[in-house]
Amino acid sequence: QVQLVESGGGLVQPGGSLRLSCAASTSNFNMYLMRWYRQAPEKQREFVAAISSVGITNYADSVKGRFTISRDNAKNTVYLQMNNLKPEDTAVYYCNAVLGGLGSYWGQGTQVTVSS
Repeated sequence: QVQLVESGGGLVQPGGSLRLSCAASTSNFNMYLMRWYRQAPEKQREFVAAISSVGITNYADSVKGRFTISRDNAKNTVYLQMNNLKPEDTAVYYCNAVLGGLGSYWGQGTQVTVSS
């Protein structure tokens, strides 16, 4: 069982920045595919970004050029740097950890609100 704890959400004005963190409780964090998803009110959860165990990244078109995913295996943590935030980025952001067929784990989510 892997526990994921997100932090770093909050209220920010349009054009602002936030950095989300997701700390994982596992000794083999470096082996996991790590992903960020988000869910806005009355919408389905959607993919935001992913980083593989070897550092290959992938992004949703809606966040390319504005968001950056990274990981620090020494700290068992994955980050999501979000720049030039827009009101449509408002959502609960969830961290997800996947290790092949062994399981998929989710954090509790952190709220990001972009509003003036």
